[in-house]
Amino acid sequence: MEYIIRKAVQEDMPQVLELIKELAVFEKEPEAVIIDAEDLKRDGFGENPLFTCFVAEVEGRIQGMALIYFRYSTWKGKTVHLEDLIVRESWRGKGLGNALYSKVIEFASEKGVKRTEWVVLDWNKNAVDFYERSGATVFRDWWTVQMDEAGMRKFMERASRS
Repeated sequence: MEYIIRKAVQEDMPQVLELIKELAVFEKEPEAVIIDAEDLKRDGFGENPLFTCFVAEVEGRIQGMALIYFRYSTWKGKTVHLEDLIVRESWRGKGLGNALYSKVIEFASEKGVKRTEWVVLDWNKNAVDFYERSGATVFRDWWTVQMDEAGMRKFMERASRS
């Protein structure tokens, strides 16, 4: 099987969105995706893109993607965050995921960052095992914290009353 790993272009965003939705189903949150292809085009391209995306293309169709962006660590400096890496279920086990992962690590290394980081679900044993085999450290003592829009609004309402 021949595939191409390349930087995504705007025209890829509808297929990238399909992959994002497939990942949401895999992660048991099919209704969580609220963005559309136009959001991805606006946010990933132009004068100040918010992310970089690599795609795995097979016979003209995108079968996998990795979306990354820069972060800043107060301890390490500039880092790369891997937001999502997904390969269509029918294409898993054929090397696309490893090729995308390698592209992300290569990109981060070329950019001279001090760390590449991402989050993995604790029940995704295949991913955890893959990352550990690759030399990554899976921290089991750090918890991911998020606040959604409703939570931010409530927080700001409470803060304005204080």
